[in-house]
Amino acid sequence: MEEEEEEQVATEPPKIHRLDESVVNRIAAGEVIQRPVSAVKELVENSLDAHSSSINVVVKDGGLKLIQVSDDGHGIRYEDLPILCERHTTSKLSSFEDLQSIKSMGFRGEALASMTYVAHVTVTTITKGQLHGYRVSYKDGVMENEPKACAAVKGTQIMIENLFYNMSARRKNLQNSADDYSKIVDLLSRFAIHHTSVSFSCRKHGAGRADVSSVATLSRIDAIRSVYGVSVARSLMKVEALDNDPSSSVFQMDGFISNSEYVAKKITMVLFINDRLVDCTALKRALEIVYAATLPKASKPFIYMSIVLPPEHVDVNVHPTKREVSLLNQEVIIEKIQSVVESRLRSSNETQIFQEQTVEPPSSSQMISSKDSNRNPLASAGSKSQKVPVNKMVRTDSSDPAGRLHSYLHAEPRGHLEKNTSLTAVRSSVRQRRNPKETADLSSIQELIAEIDSNCHSGMLDIVRHCTYIGMADDVFALLQHDTHLYLANVVSLSKELMYQQVLRRFAHFNAIQLSNPAPLKELIVLALKEGDTDPESTENDELNEKIAEMNTELLKQKADLVEEYFSIHIDKDGNLSRLPVILDQYTPDMDRVPEFVLCLGNDVDWEEEKKCFQVISAALGNFYAMHPPMLPNPSGDGLQFYQKRKLVRNNEGSLSCNTAADDMVMEDEIEHELVAEAETAWAQREWSIQHVLFPSMRLFFKPPNSMATNGTFVRVASLEKLYRIFERC
Repeated sequence: MEEEEEEQVATEPPKIHRLDESVVNRIAAGEVIQRPVSAVKELVENSLDAHSSSINVVVKDGGLKLIQVSDDGHGIRYEDLPILCERHTTSKLSSFEDLQSIKSMGFRGEALASMTYVAHVTVTTITKGQLHGYRVSYKDGVMENEPKACAAVKGTQIMIENLFYNMSARRKNLQNSADDYSKIVDLLSRFAIHHTSVSFSCRKHGAGRADVSSVATLSRIDAIRSVYGVSVARSLMKVEALDNDPSSSVFQMDGFISNSEYVAKKITMVLFINDRLVDCTALKRALEIVYAATLPKASKPFIYMSIVLPPEHVDVNVHPTKREVSLLNQEVIIEKIQSVVESRLRSSNETQIFQEQTVEPPSSSQMISSKDSNRNPLASAGSKSQKVPVNKMVRTDSSDPAGRLHSYLHAEPRGHLEKNTSLTAVRSSVRQRRNPKETADLSSIQELIAEIDSNCHSGMLDIVRHCTYIGMADDVFALLQHDTHLYLANVVSLSKELMYQQVLRRFAHFNAIQLSNPAPLKELIVLALKEGDTDPESTENDELNEKIAEMNTELLKQKADLVEEYFSIHIDKDGNLSRLPVILDQYTPDMDRVPEFVLCLGNDVDWEEEKKCFQVISAALGNFYAMHPPMLPNPSGDGLQFYQKRKLVRNNEGSLSCNTAADDMVMEDEIEHELVAEAETAWAQREWSIQHVLFPSMRLFFKPPNSMATNGTFVRVASLEKLYRIFERC
């Protein structure tokens, strides 16, 4: 009888009961926040929805110990902080119908709430117009305490600490922090190449250098080059597709796909649909089939695609982490994209470009870095390094643009600077132009180079190699940071010496700049002589100037073969200057200084003594190519007064006097806008060249002479240690 009763109890269905709310929330949180990268994705998308222009991510132990996401978006209102982390609270929609036209990344209001159930969450935020920000901590969807007033920078900072602290099984499965951090880096890289108007950075906690560091740019290929490298960007080709037929599909696609020169072991596919980072297995498989059938090596491709569809054709609410979406007429869209990619690949496969590679000795910067690593064995011993005193802590990195003055200044992009302004691209191009070691076998050149090497100041060399460019302090001096010191550096003196050294090191190995219109030497010399007169308007010395110009022109025509062979300065038989040398890649000198340069060649060069001849020509080129302030005054600030001209205008105000009509005329200042625009362009181009060409080249090539330590070229203006002493006394 007892056995029968036990069998009856065992066969009864289990009782259904309602789960505790905390259990429900924790289960839901584990589904939304699957791993640290899921939390980073949700927070970065929130920052993008807040119209941020800069997003910085800091990660510790793969995200389990710390995830910190900071942005400069519009912030969170103080009134919204109490319900910020409650489930299903959002500012993105108010009714279900809003999903049909949703444009924001988030919409459910689950992400922050889920994080508070599996981690410790702290939010610091400030909105526009507030005098201070607020900081508040959350647990299980509610505030732990009232928001506290605090100092804050524009935007929001969210810290996620001890992720999955109450889910031991999940935490044990995620102990490989390196794998999780690489997923976060990959995620930020994908966001960086799509949202090109936003700067991204991602680094490990305590690391001085960011593993992802992108700056806002107008060029998609520049963003790819900055994040994925030059070799990837060089192997890409643009692809576009468009369909406006409502009966089949309505979409627009543009992107970049790799050609036959790209080689990789696995596919990299970055797909955004309506600016939302998603996966589409069907599209990925279709494109892999195209590559396998079209390219003989069947190498795994690199693919970036951005697809835009009407919002009502996309269902974004089909996946807990929003990783996938459902498209209307998906099969048709995939088929058309597949056809466009196949056609593009077949046309590109008809020709192939091979990049020439040269074997080069290790650069001086690599030797310095290896010496530094030998000198500091703790640097490579792991993450456990000695604690640096706060007054000796260096907070910037020479390769990190976030430490520069320009990242805090908003400037409208200029058309002439839009092309190829990526810092990484410029640096790569500079590195490809190493100093040729095969200088002409002339003892005079070797002696001049030996003098440069022997006269190099070791302390200044370390500053040049490892400094961080901050910005221009005025028209001549730039601000640099090296370790804990701040320096003023004379840009004109530095560039003049760098150009001189580069001329000697590239002796007889120059590329050439072709002038669009050959310039007559005689006219250039006359122009230079007139500029040197105390009274340029006077005609008293015109006859003498003509004779000097004729003599110098004939002299330079006789020396044309020499200057062309060794310096790539081409002078034709008629006495016209038509080519100049390339001394630094990506840089063209100020052509307003050509007359002065030509006059120097004619007057100052001793053509009889070989060493002195080459030295003077090199110095003249150095002075010509130096980054002098433009001839036009700087229109910013007080410089604008130079562009004002007096103009008579009629006074429209009523007058009770019976004066003549002339009394109704008044003088007003009118700004010459075309001249101002020309000046702004010249000054902006110079500052761009200083930041992106001069200082990267100096780190690679420059050897500062001993005289620069005492002649005011470098002036130390501040020291962190001394500043700490001053503040301690205060």
